[in-house]
This record gives sequence, C-alpha cells and structure tokens, in this order.
Amino acid sequence: MAKQKTPDTDAQTEIPADVRALSFEDAMSELEDIVRGLEQGAGSLDQAIDSYSRGVALKTHCEAKLKEAQLRVDKIVVGSGGTLTTEPADQE
Repeated sequence: MAKQKTPDTDAQTEIPADVRALSFEDAMSELEDIVRGLEQGAGSLDQAIDSYSRGVALKTHCEAKLKEAQLRVDKIVVGSGGTLTTEPADQE
C-alpha cells in the first residue's frame, strides 16, 4: 500500500492511501467513531493500538485538508472608492 509523508507533521506521520482518498467529512466521521470506541474501551489492546494509529493518520489527513482549504480561500477587500476586490487570505 502506498503511503505519503506530510511535511508539516511532527513525526512525519505516514498517511495510508485509503485515508488520503477520504473526504474531510468522511475522515472526521471515522475519527469520531475511533475516539468513541477508544473512550468506551471497546476491543483488545492490540485493536486499540491499531485504532489509535489509524486515528493519528486520519487527524493528520484532516489537518492537511483544512490547510489546503485555507489556501484556497480569498479575502474580500474594500478598495478605495468602495470597490470590492479579492486577495489571497493571510497565510500563517
């Protein structure tokens, strides 16, 4: 299975291809399910470790998707004479 390293993560988390293929909403939904399962103590220790690892990949993917979306958002600016224009959003 192909994996991708993302440049902005602390430990260079590898994101599996099946996670990269998920939309932001689908990844968040799966992450929420994993968190609920871990909070309830469902499954064995090995299953919990596997779930946690997948959760880390999902979190990293969601963060990358949010950053990608932020880069695409334009800021509306009111120019002289009241004209409206757009410019790239502030990048932090």
